[in-house]
Parts: sequence; C-alpha cells; structure tokens
Amino acid sequence: MYVNQAFKGQLGFWKYLPIPLAFFGMMALSFVVIKTMNIDVTALMQEAVAEKGSTTFLLENLLQFALGLFMLLAWVKWVHRQSIVSLTTSRPTIDWSRVFHSFFIWGSLVVAITVLGYYLSPENYQWNFQWEAFLKLAVVAILLIPLQTSFEEYLFRGYMMQGLGAYFKSNAIPFFTTSILFGLMHIGNPEVETLGYGILVYYIGTGFFLGALTLLDEGLELALGFHGANNLVAALLITSNWTAFQTDSILLDIAAPSFDYTIFLSLLLFYPLLLVYFSRKYQWRDIKKRLLGKLVE
Repeated sequence: MYVNQAFKGQLGFWKYLPIPLAFFGMMALSFVVIKTMNIDVTALMQEAVAEKGSTTFLLENLLQFALGLFMLLAWVKWVHRQSIVSLTTSRPTIDWSRVFHSFFIWGSLVVAITVLGYYLSPENYQWNFQWEAFLKLAVVAILLIPLQTSFEEYLFRGYMMQGLGAYFKSNAIPFFTTSILFGLMHIGNPEVETLGYGILVYYIGTGFFLGALTLLDEGLELALGFHGANNLVAALLITSNWTAFQTDSILLDIAAPSFDYTIFLSLLLFYPLLLVYFSRKYQWRDIKKRLLGKLVE
C-alpha cells in the first residue's frame, strides 16, 4: 500500500515535525497578522500587482513554493533516508503516463467549461490576451506552477500522509487529517475574504478528492497531474481581480463574485465522475481498505 512506503525510510516522530510545523506556523502567523491588523488581502495584492507587474508578482510567490519543494525532498532523502520514488508511489518507478493522463483529462475539462461559459455569458468575461505579456506569463507558469502544486501534493498527500499513517498505523487518520488541513491552508486566500468561509468546504472537498486519488491509486501521480492542470489552466486561461492568481491571462472574469451552486459543481459532479473513470481505467480494488484500512508493516 502507498502509505506503507514510509517504512522504507527512517522513521521517528520528531523527524516529521519540523517541516509541517514550519509551514503551518508561517500560515497561522500570516493569518493572525491579517486579522489583527485588518488587512485587505485583495487590495494588497492588487497594489503589489500594479507596482511590480502581475508576472513578477506571480514569480516571487511561486519561487517560495519551488524552494519549499526542494527543501522537502532533500529532507526526505537525507534525514529520512527515503527515496523520492517511494515518497511518490508504491510502484517500482513513477508512472509519468498517469501524471500526464490526469493532467490532460482535467485540463481539457476546465478549458471546455470555461469556453462554454464564455459563449453562454460573454458579458461576464473580458478578452485580455496580449502576446508579449502572455508569453512572459506562460514561461513563468509552465516552469514554476508544477513545482508549486507538487510541493503541496508532496507535503500533504505524500509526506504527511505517509508520516501520519506510519505513526497511527492507519489510512483513515491521514486521509481525513491531510484533507481538512489542505482546505484550511487556503483560509488566507483572497477568495475566502471575498466569498466568506463557506468556500472552505470546496477546498476541503478538493483535499478529500486528491487524498482519495492518492490512496486508491497507491501513488501521487494522478493527484500531481490534476493539481498541476488545475492551477496552470487557471493562471493561463482565466483569472480575476479577487483570486489568488492575478495574471495576464487570456480572459478576465469580470462578473460580480458570488457564492452559488456552480462553485460546488466539481464536488458534486466532476470529482465523483473522475473517481469512477479512474477506478475503471486502473482497476481499483479493495476501495474501503485502501481509504480506511489499518496498516500492517
């Protein structure tokens, strides 16, 4: 099983503490400062984008995640003495075909939904495409967004999933814990400030979906592809002035932000359909055991 891969490295509860504590400590400190000082996150981001340019602002933010990824992988390799392959998958080698297949499936679906929305409600969109600005964005996004999403996947569905699973000898505890923490990680996003805390249900639900992908498929590959496609398409195709990504994308969403049922379309329809599709394609078995079962060393 995937979580069992943790036993291939050197365990020790203290070894699993520094990176998550540092990450969540910085997130908590940032959130407390924002609330204590009553900072308008959206306005602050817009000022930074106006001053530095959207692509430079994006670059500075993504570099932090890229650095975090390399630090995490180095910690696993040199402190836990665990291979990156075993952190990634229960298969003998990383299955890149799974990564690219998941990327293509979700990326194509997001593009199709966006194009459909553009033609059904053109008044909600503004054409924003400029060759020079877009090409600069594309270079930064294609190089760094996969590192950003990979950091989050390796931290939550990889490192923490395996660490908690090895400690509690369970799949259920890391499945629920990492999914909820993944959602709460987004509490400081401008989307939450604009739409309210109810949007966290979407982020937590996405965490459960990605956790299920990882445990059912016995590896991170599908989650890596999905997450990479989701963020890369969002950065390149459509953004708005109240989301975490504010870029020189092809389209701008200029509709008034609202908290409605369409936000949960992925949770209620697309995620379940993707799970069914992948389960048939990759012949998943023992679903309950993989999600909630006990671990045996």
